[in-house]
Amino acid sequence: MQTGNTALSTPRFGALTETVPGRATLAAAASLFVALSAHLSVPLPFTPVPLTFSDLAVLLVGLTLGPTTAFAALVLYLLEGAAGLPVFSPYGLPGVARLLGPTGGYLLAYPFAAALAGLAPAIARRTSKFISALAACTAASALIMLSGVAWMIAYLHLSALAAFTAGAAPFLYGQVIKILASAGIFASFPRSNRA
Repeated sequence: MQTGNTALSTPRFGALTETVPGRATLAAAASLFVALSAHLSVPLPFTPVPLTFSDLAVLLVGLTLGPTTAFAALVLYLLEGAAGLPVFSPYGLPGVARLLGPTGGYLLAYPFAAALAGLAPAIARRTSKFISALAACTAASALIMLSGVAWMIAYLHLSALAAFTAGAAPFLYGQVIKILASAGIFASFPRSNRA
């Protein structure tokens, strides 16, 4: 039985979502999933930003866990990385230096992007699951990209155009594919498991 607020919590894992230890377990598992996805990355010679699957994982965590638990999972991920655990892409500085380096803006946006993607079940009450996920993941991806570009402007002292060219333009086609993939995966989940 669902309560009125489940769309803003963790609606997809039954009894596991009813307890704090259950949600903590889901958040820890999600942070591991993002860490594994971050290691699927390729450095690009023309930008300090590697091509990585961590942003796809952020979208899926948000869609799967809902905004509250997804936000907690990505905060945990950032804390793990800041502590020096090898959870970030293998290309770049370790630990807290990564959060303060040229890709820090992308990483720091992850908890907020996951929470934004997690709003899809609430949107799905008014439209199709695919369209709701498409809208939520597009907004979440835009947040990651804008945060990353803004950080590069401040950190590398680039113009807005130069930061966009280095930090967003090379990744736009990939982002579209990741958004469509996330929305398709979300839409394939049985509605009985959704909020």
